[in-house]
Amino acid sequence: MTGRCESIASRTASSRNSGEYLLALPNFPLVSLQDHRIGSLSGNLGAPQVAAASLHDIGYAPALAHTGFHPLDGARWLQDQGVEERLVCLVAHHTAALVEAQRRGLRAELEEFCFEDSEVTDALWYADLTSSPIGEAVDVDTRLGEILVRYGPGTVVFDSITQARPGLEAAVRRVEGRLAALNRR
Repeated sequence: MTGRCESIASRTASSRNSGEYLLALPNFPLVSLQDHRIGSLSGNLGAPQVAAASLHDIGYAPALAHTGFHPLDGARWLQDQGVEERLVCLVAHHTAALVEAQRRGLRAELEEFCFEDSEVTDALWYADLTSSPIGEAVDVDTRLGEILVRYGPGTVVFDSITQARPGLEAAVRRVEGRLAALNRR
């Protein structure tokens, strides 16, 4: 599984249309690094989580952007590549994507992919929400604040993040709690 996903990421990074974009995303490797750091939390965490952390924003690649909603575009592309369903679903629903999908009129399309309410989902959201766009490790408040400033009031992203914020923060706090418990051992 991991080998196949790494192969897909490598092929995508070498393509003219999407590779330049992916390589220009400083938080792309950091999210993966954050995810490796928390990977020992549970026996349920592992290859799908690490692959999802590496691929979660692949839908931003211009060659893959069909709806303009990157979680859905990325998931559909991964599905077309024959990637395992669990990984596809993790990418589709990363970081409370369903809230934004509703606002964009894409809820039904996103719901074609199963939502996994699990430690793996929490860990992926944690990795995404503690990595800045310029590749720095940040706390969740800083990351969410950056998103709100970047998109501005009245935009779909701003309104979606504002609505989803309690759930996003709760996922991060759950992972922080698990990490603290693990560090006490």
